[in-house]
Amino acid sequence: MSEIADKLPEVTKEEYEKFHEFNKEILEEFLQQQHLSPQTLRQYESALKIFFRFVFEKCKNLPLYELKPKHALQYQNFLLSRDLSSNAVKLKRSAVSSLCGYLEVYYSDEYPLFRNIYNKKIPNPPKALRHEKKPLTPDELNYLNSELEKREEWQMIAYIQFSYDSGCRRGETAQLLKEVVNYSYVKDQKTGEEKNHYLTHNIRAKGRGKNGKIRKLMFGDISKDAIKKWLEIRGDDDCPYVFVKKTKTGKLYPLSPSAFNDWCTNTFSEIMGRRVHPHQLRSSRATNLVAHEGKDIEKVKNLLGHQSSETTKIYVVKEGEDGVDDLF
Repeated sequence: MSEIADKLPEVTKEEYEKFHEFNKEILEEFLQQQHLSPQTLRQYESALKIFFRFVFEKCKNLPLYELKPKHALQYQNFLLSRDLSSNAVKLKRSAVSSLCGYLEVYYSDEYPLFRNIYNKKIPNPPKALRHEKKPLTPDELNYLNSELEKREEWQMIAYIQFSYDSGCRRGETAQLLKEVVNYSYVKDQKTGEEKNHYLTHNIRAKGRGKNGKIRKLMFGDISKDAIKKWLEIRGDDDCPYVFVKKTKTGKLYPLSPSAFNDWCTNTFSEIMGRRVHPHQLRSSRATNLVAHEGKDIEKVKNLLGHQSSETTKIYVVKEGEDGVDDLF
């Protein structure tokens, strides 16, 4: 969680050991829920540990079942005083509220008087100013890639080309395997003819539970060539992932999705002279296909993996004029 990393230090093992035993037990139990995605569980774990550190320091280390709405308000004011964004505060508030709801439902016999400490009387944090939604145009993308090529940032170029081409999310990009450079064109199931795009291996997309929604991403030759170029520069190694980081010992590990945020903030934004972020590549792909190339929004919906084209419309400037064959 970038907001926590920027504004609030993570809870150390030594700090965690000092928390009330009940708070540690209920937290560990809460994190065993199988219907929550791994990403959600990581966010909840970090947010709730920070909350219980606040309880330890400011609320006499009370067990959760003894906390009251006043403590919830104190915690929220504490977060706001640290200049966290409203979204970051809402996420941490939501984590605490979910844990309280868990206690209220499953421990009603032991603690019949306990109620969720975040009730309707506690105001939501003020809404933050939203950044203007401004997709990257094809010309801007070409400029960004040309500047990165001058810097020989081949991995970053592969990231931009694949993320834009496939319209995928950053967490999906991080799962991409090197084997995709050996894939052949998709074949029409009826005619057996080759189409002009490829499908990845199974990718865990956004969704509930450990497995989430499994789908294969579509990409074209531009992406494949950029990935192949990066892998040629990288050389042979045992790491199966396309996007990696190298340790001081020379060992390669797959990049975490947050690394793409760093690239966007520290490199891409500096080159473009305006804010660039990972999700912008996804929305730019949708906007450019529909608004500038006149592609059918139903095709773009399939590319992005949306269940409804109504969701896709949120990404684009205007509705275009069905399949995916001519998107690449």
